[in-house]
Amino acid sequence: MKIPTDLSTYTQWSGILTLVLLLITILAFILGLGFRFRLFGATSFMAVVTASIFALSLGLFVHTEIPGAIRYSLVYDNGANQAVVAVSPEIEESQIEPTLRQAANNLYSFGRNGRDGENKFTIKLRTLLHPEPGISVPLYLGQIKRSLSSREDDNMQIEIFTQNIAQLKEAQAKSVSS
Repeated sequence: MKIPTDLSTYTQWSGILTLVLLLITILAFILGLGFRFRLFGATSFMAVVTASIFALSLGLFVHTEIPGAIRYSLVYDNGANQAVVAVSPEIEESQIEPTLRQAANNLYSFGRNGRDGENKFTIKLRTLLHPEPGISVPLYLGQIKRSLSSREDDNMQIEIFTQNIAQLKEAQAKSVSS
């Protein structure tokens, strides 16, 4: 038996049960039954459970796994339309686009809003280079722009910074030779 993981299904069934209990409670009060206050408590409890399941369904994030993406960490997020994620300097060029797509899917939420009149959410991907001991230089490898209003955005604009990738490869070659 397959159990649904979509919380909206549970919210619907909990709401239906709450309404049925409400009708039975109203009937118990009209008929003056002795357990009417217990039914009122059960109905109130079910209303709280229904509201909680509904709120939980709004707050859970859907994390997608895109093949070829590597692990990233969020280093900046203004909560509106910009974010920066960091990856290891050992990233391969073929892993940049899938990692950007995964970050765009995972960081999307309905609460974001566009500033500057633009309805785009921009995520930049960066790594750190260490040209000398004690010195770190951020190097941006790419960015993705996606819609703020639609979770399913088929028109994401991906930009790969090839000159920075060349600089990363050069730094990797230097670290291997030394």
